[in-house]
Amino acid sequence: MDTKKHWEDIYASKTPQEVSWTQEIPATSLRLIIEANIAKEAAIIDIGGGDSKLVDNLIKEGYTNLTVLDISGKALERAKVRLGDQAKLVQWIESDINTFVPTIQYAIWHDRAVFHFLTDDQEIQHYNELVSKHTTERFIIGTFSENGPLKCSGIPIKQYTINQLEFLFGHSFKLITSFQEDHVTPFNTAQNFTFASFKRNYSCC
Repeated sequence: MDTKKHWEDIYASKTPQEVSWTQEIPATSLRLIIEANIAKEAAIIDIGGGDSKLVDNLIKEGYTNLTVLDISGKALERAKVRLGDQAKLVQWIESDINTFVPTIQYAIWHDRAVFHFLTDDQEIQHYNELVSKHTTERFIIGTFSENGPLKCSGIPIKQYTINQLEFLFGHSFKLITSFQEDHVTPFNTAQNFTFASFKRNYSCC
């Protein structure tokens, strides 16, 4: 499957109310980022942010060093149009996570959209290395849980328990908080997510 074409087609043909991941207010992600208590000028990246409104809310909270990465240029364009002049406050990166080469360190690496799509062991290991090398403070992740869907947008995903996430990322990070919660989609169905917030563990390496 041509992954980029798949996502470009989705964003070209469907409105935010026609896709399952839309959140009017991404309250959980926003709360976990605020609880990290980093400086407002510290670098934050939202992996797979697309046209999520997380960036809108982070701007409202006063964060000034924001990056949104997504494989779909159409998704990023939607967000830019919605933000208007405020779009200039954000760095937009159109890239597949598997080929993304960060040029800076991020205080917070946030991902509620991408990691569970990585089902190949090499891709998962590569992602782990990216996070470990380029995150200085907090790694915040939301994935489909063992009680969540098996597919998203027609693509098979990998489900995760809290213990599995801790096993994968616990070498470089210390688990601070974790929980599971339902995301209610725009069409009133529930998807169960596993959320975890990790703090960088510099004593490990």
